[in-house]
Amino acid sequence: MGRRGDTHRLIRWLWTSRRIDARLVRLALLPLAGLWKAAVGLRNAAFDRGWITARELPLPAVAVGNLSVGGSGKTPIASWIAAHYVARGIVPGILLSGYGRDEILVHRERVPAACVVANPDRIAAGLEAQAQGAAVLVLDDAFQLRQVWRDFNIALVSAETSRAVPWPLPAGPWREGVASLSRANALIVTRKRADASVAAGLAAQLAPRVRGPTAIVHLGVQRYEGLVSGKPFGAETLQGRRVVAAAAIADPDAFIAQTKATGAHVQVATWRDHYEFRDQDLAWLAKAARKADYLVITQKDAVKLRDRWPASVPEPLVAVLDLSWEAGEAELRAALDAIVTPVERL
Repeated sequence: MGRRGDTHRLIRWLWTSRRIDARLVRLALLPLAGLWKAAVGLRNAAFDRGWITARELPLPAVAVGNLSVGGSGKTPIASWIAAHYVARGIVPGILLSGYGRDEILVHRERVPAACVVANPDRIAAGLEAQAQGAAVLVLDDAFQLRQVWRDFNIALVSAETSRAVPWPLPAGPWREGVASLSRANALIVTRKRADASVAAGLAAQLAPRVRGPTAIVHLGVQRYEGLVSGKPFGAETLQGRRVVAAAAIADPDAFIAQTKATGAHVQVATWRDHYEFRDQDLAWLAKAARKADYLVITQKDAVKLRDRWPASVPEPLVAVLDLSWEAGEAELRAALDAIVTPVERL
């Protein structure tokens, strides 16, 4: 029953394999990677030298983004930041480009008190969030969005990228090199399946490049919820069971590894990131749910499937991604508070 996205397998092979065929393909892509690096460098130089100026947002703003393509955890981190402000009685506005309906729905589900606005024009989105009552803005996937000014710029680096080649797109996964961390006010090293020691080593290596706190967070699955009922299930529920793990996310390998870690017998089904499930895909998933002991899906996919799930079919279990801070949480919270708290002058 397992089906696996060929595109994801191809990209993983290209960016992580040390085999001679993968190396030859990467070498063939080096001219394109060089063009990408040159274009990014010219664009950054234009902003650094003032040839292009950033526009002001209407409210204090925090930007979150990653150096590599996908899978670094920027959406859960952005939700966590928004929830941090909600807990302090401050209404946040979460701004997205509008690409990917799933991320919009995830933010609305995780932080109901936030004003979630999707618009590629972040200035217009900020004004809309302000009109809805927001007092601070959180920009999801915006580290490279230099055309708008932000008060606090957070760069994410995934510990899993230590397995990837250090080359720019398309020969490697990197949007920008680590030199761009000089623009960051904070660094968060995220890990899903990587060891804590790997994350700590990467944080220590990159921290001197950042003019602010460095934090480490583990994004792990320790519990599950029924898609429709919301009924809680412990990870031990899956031990020894036949499970189909289905995902349409940027980094399905981490989700699959976390599902296997429960002791389940896992078959895999993946689609490309942001995939909009068609009726035939829903029928395939329903068949998988009937045949396996459990169908397990991600939170990102759950928001697209919840209202469409057939009542006659056993509900999937949704893997709940929990954030566990391993370093730097207090410093990061203090920095986030500082941008919305007036500085007292003596």
